[in-house]
Parts: sequence; structure tokens; C-alpha cells
Amino acid sequence: MKNVVTSVPVDDQANALKFYTEVLGLAKKKDIPLGEFKWLTVVSPDVPDGVELLLEPSDNSAVQVFKKALVEQGIPYTSFGVDNAQKEYERLKKLGVRFTMEPTAMGPVTVAVFDDTCGNLIQIAQQ
Repeated sequence: MKNVVTSVPVDDQANALKFYTEVLGLAKKKDIPLGEFKWLTVVSPDVPDGVELLLEPSDNSAVQVFKKALVEQGIPYTSFGVDNAQKEYERLKKLGVRFTMEPTAMGPVTVAVFDDTCGNLIQIAQQ
């Protein structure tokens, strides 16, 4: 068994696709219409056959409550690995990304947290 898809709940799939591709640099993998929404995934361009990130609509009221609670508590929804947290932080800041936590050493990892503009806090982590 292996992980092939994981998801992040987003307020608007079109805006999420723009942010996750144009700002973060991920690549669109699948875009399958499913009525009101889509099966919309992105992947790392370095690993195009790797784990897909589903930009999943967060219209479910339970998901909205959960997302709001995480943001209020400053808890990232998920984490992306990076080679250099400081360098990625600086790159994203130049693109207008709003960080809630600057790169911070935490034992063997350095992490930073940003707002994905889709209702989530996302962490980048350098191991």
C-alpha cells in the first residue's frame, strides 16, 4: 500500500489552482469535471508521478469549522518539504505570500508557516 493522493480543503478551486501552481510552483496533474466541482490535483514538478495533492472543495460545514479552528490556533493543515526553508521563505515573500511564522529552527527541522489564500495555513519544513 502506498499514498497516491492527499488533499487540502480549498475555498475556491480556481483560485487554489492559481496559487498552488503560479506561486508555489506545483504542476497541474488532473482536472476532471465532476458537476459543480472538479477532481483537481497538483504535483511536484520534480516528481510528476509522485503523490498528488487534491485541491478539494471545502463546502462541507464540518470542514469549514475544522479549517477555521486550525487557522485560529495557528496550526498548519499540512506540510511541504523544502531543501532550504530560508531560501523558499524569501522566494515566496517576494511573490506576496503572507507568512504567519518566519523560518524557525525546531530541533532537527526548520519550519515556516504561510497562508495559502484558500483558508489554510501551510507549513514548509527543511529537515
